[in-house]
Amino acid sequence: MLLEPSEQELATPTPVRPQVLIVDDEESIAEPLRLRLDKLGFGTIVARSGQQALDLARLARPHCITLDLCLPDVDGLELCQRLVDDEQTGEIPVIIVSGREQDDILKRSRAAGCQYYVRKPYDPNVLLTLIRQAIDEANED
Repeated sequence: MLLEPSEQELATPTPVRPQVLIVDDEESIAEPLRLRLDKLGFGTIVARSGQQALDLARLARPHCITLDLCLPDVDGLELCQRLVDDEQTGEIPVIIVSGREQDDILKRSRAAGCQYYVRKPYDPNVLLTLIRQAIDEANED
């Protein structure tokens, strides 16, 4: 016997699982973050290079991007600017997660278009809070 879904079941939307694109070439950084986000109900995609990140961002349209500044093929600030300027990815919030110690790195990161900057090593709970906040703010627009 096949059961038909009730009108209430049909009217209840399936919750959207927020997708986060993690851009970091160091597996020891990306993998624990991916596992933690997956455990907390996020979908995750990992990119190990700038070009891969740009391609995946355009294809998957994640809800948020965490971006390391030291990538093998492009400077992370340049990639951030490209993501923000691209009509397909410009609305996706970018959170830079980096260990760079330059005096003006926060100012340069903001100028490149990131929403938040988190210094490595970071508190995972702080990063999670910022990811949720960035997604919520993007959904308000």
